[in-house]
Amino acid sequence: MTVNKVILLGNVGKDPEIKSSQGGKEIASFILATSESWKDKTTGERSSKTEWHKVVVFSQTLVGIVKSYVRKGTKLYLEGQLQTRKWTNNQGAESYTTEVILQNFGSSLQILGSKNEDSKSQKKTSSQQEEIIQDDEIPF
Repeated sequence: MTVNKVILLGNVGKDPEIKSSQGGKEIASFILATSESWKDKTTGERSSKTEWHKVVVFSQTLVGIVKSYVRKGTKLYLEGQLQTRKWTNNQGAESYTTEVILQNFGSSLQILGSKNEDSKSQKKTSSQQEEIIQDDEIPF
């Protein structure tokens, strides 16, 4: 048995793009930033690191939500799958892109707030999310 599941909690980096497939179905894509910060135990300095994730939404229900409510800075909790796709770039070389895919019943998208809202007013939907948000003593 294998599992391909990704859970991310972060902020949208720019407004989503909405495109249509050849079959006429809409597809949403955006980038999501996840950040971690920690205090170095030896120097006491605060450090942080941001990772950027490309998210592609095929589920028509979730595309509708993205179109209506998701903008740059929106805080999202999402669950999807990793998928790597191979393509040929403008120079003719093969390239690979790994994306978080939201499709079918295994995907989830929850809007938690925006970057402009006070963090105390943001809704916590589970104790696990609260631990992730408050854990700032990461040793690396």
